[in-house]
Amino acid sequence: MARQPIFDEMRGFPGDDPRPSYARVDRWLSETDDALLQTRRAQAEGFFRRIGITFAVYGDDRADERLIPFDIVPRIITRTEWQRLERGLIQRVTALNAFLADIYGKREILAAGVIPEELVLLNPQYQLGMIGFRPPGGVYTHISGIDIVRTGPDDFYVLEDNVRTPSGVSYMLENREVMFRLHPELFARHRVAPVEDYPDLLADTLRSVAPDGRQRAPTIAVLTPGYHNSAFYEHSFLADKMGVELVEGDDLFVRDDIVYMRTTAGPRQVDVIYRRIDDAFIDPLAFRPDSVLGVPGLMSAYHAGNVTLANAAGTGIADDKAVYSYLPEIIRFYTGEDALLPNVPTYRCREPDALAYTLDNLADLVVKEVDGSGGYGMLVGPHATAAQIDAFAGKLRADPAKFIAQPTLALSTCPTLGDDGIGARHVDLRPYVLMGADGITVVPGGLTRVALTEGSLVVNSSQGGGTKDTWVIDG
Repeated sequence: MARQPIFDEMRGFPGDDPRPSYARVDRWLSETDDALLQTRRAQAEGFFRRIGITFAVYGDDRADERLIPFDIVPRIITRTEWQRLERGLIQRVTALNAFLADIYGKREILAAGVIPEELVLLNPQYQLGMIGFRPPGGVYTHISGIDIVRTGPDDFYVLEDNVRTPSGVSYMLENREVMFRLHPELFARHRVAPVEDYPDLLADTLRSVAPDGRQRAPTIAVLTPGYHNSAFYEHSFLADKMGVELVEGDDLFVRDDIVYMRTTAGPRQVDVIYRRIDDAFIDPLAFRPDSVLGVPGLMSAYHAGNVTLANAAGTGIADDKAVYSYLPEIIRFYTGEDALLPNVPTYRCREPDALAYTLDNLADLVVKEVDGSGGYGMLVGPHATAAQIDAFAGKLRADPAKFIAQPTLALSTCPTLGDDGIGARHVDLRPYVLMGADGITVVPGGLTRVALTEGSLVVNSSQGGGTKDTWVIDG
């Protein structure tokens, strides 16, 4: 398979002139001494250590928690580029929400044969308890994180959808704060769209979907599994920024289908729960009976219309990578439009022809588990050994429906500061989309994740990736 040329977001393709959007960053890098850049890099790490923003890595014997590395060179997106992305994101989240409402309602998309019934009805993430239930405001996908990759000046693709409990927004906000402290002179050269109002936008979104009669001054809480969770910092950060309570399951109880929070002044009714716990654990009476993280009776209160869950229970099916492969058809079914942001071409290994192609081309493909996340359970063919490819072929033959395959895209690169100076590293982008009763808001920018190892395509923080501040600029 021919190697694709790599598009660098500052330099373009090999032989191109530097792109105008990066002209000021290019000049700043050329004017700034390497030693000063390394000093700023160390200062950034110091900021994050003092803030306490860490990420737990399960199964890592070296440490329970670590900092997510932060790169001090911003990623630049022009206003024109962003407007295109924004339109595509709004279209996609609108369709995802309509899909969830339909599969838990009339199932018209299944009756039309657009997507196989068994892929939905037999999916482990399909929650039977949500059938026939309409959440407040008809909103399922209150908070979405849509992962986007770029391969050329005008070539953007959606890599995956995250509408269950998307994470990472705290890093987007802290990255901006640290960049402003470290590089005020660079900010002065650009008009950068703000992201710091995200907590207010999130709070407004959650208030808008409070149960009937409770929208005026609803009580909102962030439900966390606790401080052992990998994203606990984010849970506490967002609760603090929104001015709402951070609670664990034991802090809540249900009486007469109403959720209450224990306080020093006595029980207080809770109207909206931004839950950062997966479906299986949120209510031991409805899901896993051995869960000690959730709230017994929570789903009964939800079905009674007395509390809103964000995101809605049952949204995890939209994260499934086999379902993802049908998103162009899903968008067309619900909006009547072609997808503004295309998917990465995807082979569904549950289909015999796709399985045969995948097995014949494992060395050139990326293979993922349909319910996988965090960069785990995947094969990156071009970077795998023969033994790894053979082992993965065995997994595919044993349970092909568990996997999808995609071509190895030439992900764009951005200038990144390493121990040896500035180099090009592969990046992706996770914009955040908020959907409430009053409409959809896309935060300008999002979280850029960067593969810090030269040539690596794995940007996930759990796999050693880092993050960048993302600037949407005029021009």
